[in-house]
Amino acid sequence: MHSSLISILLPVYNAGDFLAPCLESILAQTEIHWELVAVDDFSIDQSWDTLQRYAAADTRIRCYHNATKGLIPALRLAFEQSKGDLITRMDDDDLMPTTKLAILKQILLNNPQNCVATGLVRYFSDQPLGDGYKRYEQWINYLALNQNHFSAIYKECPLPSPCWMMRREDLLDVGTFDTDTYPEDYDLCFRLYKYGKRIIAAPEVVHLWRDHPGRASRTELPYADNTFLDLKLQYFLEIDYQSKRPLVLWGAGRKGKAAAQFLSEKRIPFHWVCDNPRKWGKSMFGAVWQDYRALSSLENPQVIILVAAPDEQPIIAKYLSEIGGQGYWFC
Repeated sequence: MHSSLISILLPVYNAGDFLAPCLESILAQTEIHWELVAVDDFSIDQSWDTLQRYAAADTRIRCYHNATKGLIPALRLAFEQSKGDLITRMDDDDLMPTTKLAILKQILLNNPQNCVATGLVRYFSDQPLGDGYKRYEQWINYLALNQNHFSAIYKECPLPSPCWMMRREDLLDVGTFDTDTYPEDYDLCFRLYKYGKRIIAAPEVVHLWRDHPGRASRTELPYADNTFLDLKLQYFLEIDYQSKRPLVLWGAGRKGKAAAQFLSEKRIPFHWVCDNPRKWGKSMFGAVWQDYRALSSLENPQVIILVAAPDEQPIIAKYLSEIGGQGYWFC
């Protein structure tokens, strides 16, 4: 492997007019020691022709046809064909600021082991951005600026899928793209957390994230349920769950019921609290809803908060802090 070479993994599927600007943004990088390994995932538009045209003009670009349909197989093939010691990925509809590769590479050079480099992101669109995307951009950049990505890992994916770089050995440590679990970026982030990798963020914007109606997160089936609750709970049980401490679910809505069913099926004992008096005393999945104030009688509980209303979450966090709660996670 080439120790100074950055391998950019680029799955491509019907990228249309977005692909050429994406490739141009890579060609414009101030860091020149890179290779682009692009895998066309059975596109039916002109994406393959565009890739071939750019590959013919620059030997750093290589393109392949995917053998098995899907984003994860495309990432596997791209990684298998890559030669660099430093690995990053890119989405076919996004843009790189000119210094992206240089900034992320420098973080890795300054932190030689168990490090994942990232930075700030900025959404852009031909249409006005929705409030949800604005909030997510603010949240993910807040985590980056405070260098505490994993503190909120059970809430949403804290590491943007096309905005990281790591050494090949660190990616191999966590299993690369070997799992078939979607969303693949969130699953990878949980594995980085599980294996003790550090995420270090630059204070600069290093990725321009395009929103448009055909974006995979809007149209592909694996992303239809954006709570990804099963994924979160499975990793919670693997990483943070302590069977000797009382486990508590807080929330009687759709997410609370789904979490209760998940734990019940796995025969994991739990308490269930909420702040709706009409629910208290009723049961479901073998558990009885209790007044949330019953938490104060439990010794060192682990609390999974499944209340969707954003304005209620700070109130819950304040209450838990007041009663000395140390272990709680928003999902």
